[in-house]
Amino acid sequence: MATVEILKPGQFIHENKTWLRLLEFFKQENTILKNRLAEVLDHKTDNEFLALAEHFQNMFIIKDEFIDELRHDVNLQVQALTTKEKGMPDQKIIKRQEKLRNEMEYMETDFSKLKNEFNRYLSTNL
Repeated sequence: MATVEILKPGQFIHENKTWLRLLEFFKQENTILKNRLAEVLDHKTDNEFLALAEHFQNMFIIKDEFIDELRHDVNLQVQALTTKEKGMPDQKIIKRQEKLRNEMEYMETDFSKLKNEFNRYLSTNL
């Protein structure tokens, strides 16, 4: 028997606003990681370290871009929920909410993994 999802705008808006705060935290945390990388590069310049530093810098840039894209998508969803876009069926909003939920879950997991990998690398190579 198929379940029918019901649009819960109040809960979805709350969930999206929570995601926006979390994305802001990730953005700040990513800036801290990039600054830490710059500090370390001032003191460590061997080729192997530089290659991995470039890898981490690229990953931090990619994370910034993903955070910005997610923030944009979440803001669009909040707008859709607060104005209930004309002609947008509830199912479309619900599907978009689920997609955002999956992307946020991925972001949390992947960001944590990158941060831990970076900190582990620094602690073993400094």
